Amino acid sequence: MKVFAISDLHLATNTDKPMDIFGESWQSHFERIKTDWQNKVSDEDLVLIAGDISWAMKLEDAKADLEEIGKLSGKKVIIRGNHDYWWTSLAKVRKALPASVYCIQNDALKFEDIIVCGTRGWTVSEKATEEEKKYIDRELIRLELSIKAAKKLKQNNEKIVLMMHYPPFNAKFQDSPFTEKIAQHGIKTVIYGHLHGGNGRFAPIVNKGDTDYFLTSCDMLDNKLIDLTDYIK
Repeated sequence: MKVFAISDLHLATNTDKPMDIFGESWQSHFERIKTDWQNKVSDEDLVLIAGDISWAMKLEDAKADLEEIGKLSGKKVIIRGNHDYWWTSLAKVRKALPASVYCIQNDALKFEDIIVCGTRGWTVSEKATEEEKKYIDRELIRLELSIKAAKKLKQNNEKIVLMMHYPPFNAKFQDSPFTEKIAQHGIKTVIYGHLHGGNGRFAPIVNKGDTDYFLTSCDMLDNKLIDLTDYIK
């Protein structure tokens, strides 16, 4: 089983939100993703999608986008991004998902020797406001719950991959409560998205101690899946 990752698909099957207004990299972006996906992924493989899946505001409208993902090869695992307003209760989301699509929220899933956990996260800045701290504290609780669920699933030498939507560090790649918790639990492989082209600081891989952090935003990957198989520790 190979493990791939991507994020920020921003699908809009039932929503008037064309992505090509954001630049050339978004021209027919999902068609390019699908072509690369089908050339790489078999039904035995795993694809991790780190949030911002659909522009839909309601779950009913997001179903068409979820079906598009369901048609693609492999087993797919999704987490919520900051634009996934359609994501309601966990029970309703799971009921709406195609058979090959799974979601994580305060829990974890095991696929052969890979255990997947994670949470959305929140913006990390050098001087967080009191309001931002509240959101960060809430997401830290969710992160803790998901990591503990992952550890309960670990029986032998399974490897844990942690998904976040927001980067777990700021633009200077400084440590945060998120990276501290990740290190505390010995998680070695993390993927995240949210970042897009512009004047921001980007790095395909950020290493902190024993942990590798992989950026998976589709436009930053030339609309191609990243193959994590040989990098998961």
